[in-house]
Amino acid sequence: MNALEAVLNGLIDVSVIAWDAVIALMNIFTSKLKQGEVIPKGAPGHHGSWPQYVPPREGDSRSACPMLNALANHGILPHDGKDITFQDLNQKVRQTFNFAASFCFFVPNFSARFLEKSYWNDRFDLADLSLHAENAIEHDASLTRKDAALVPDQGRPDLGLVRDLLKEARGKTPDGSPQLTTADLARALSKRRADARKTNPQYSESFFHNTFGSANSSTMLTIFGGRVDDLTPMLVEERFPD
Repeated sequence: MNALEAVLNGLIDVSVIAWDAVIALMNIFTSKLKQGEVIPKGAPGHHGSWPQYVPPREGDSRSACPMLNALANHGILPHDGKDITFQDLNQKVRQTFNFAASFCFFVPNFSARFLEKSYWNDRFDLADLSLHAENAIEHDASLTRKDAALVPDQGRPDLGLVRDLLKEARGKTPDGSPQLTTADLARALSKRRADARKTNPQYSESFFHNTFGSANSSTMLTIFGGRVDDLTPMLVEERFPD
């Protein structure tokens, strides 16, 4: 990366942070979307109507992220997980999960950077996002994957880790079903990082990766409300709950 690219990337990052702050302020004063109206009309999943779930086939590309894999398993992204544009990833994640528009731009744009591709012109496969590098987003001590040094293929969940995570749920939903809380996730992350340090001789962590891993984990609360009944199909099968 030359000096000009570094300056431009820095300006983009500052702009995204400012954009995100504006969105956060707007969320304080604007009303919430109504139940059933979070996903836009005409988009997959509107009113809970999801495209058919088809598990990945031999040769399909999958990432270390259950939510992105679910998009491919339901055909919202190409089912084979290949030849995806960064701009399409932005749009599909925004429509499906209701993440902030700033986040939906930042992560694909950042991914294009560490893959040394153009956000505007290039394409990628989901497995590309599992690049294990200091400047990438895949990280050790994931709550759903063994570390890349131990299991290079990050495209499938480790069911033992998923089971351990969901067993941490101490909260209850109004109907009495189990629910992960902030404290539960903090405890699970602490245990997972301690275990990864012991079992992975190549274990590494940085402030960025710890922050990204914690933010990643928080989506189980912000998107799924911590509901174990809904998280189970997402984390085990990488499937949207009915």
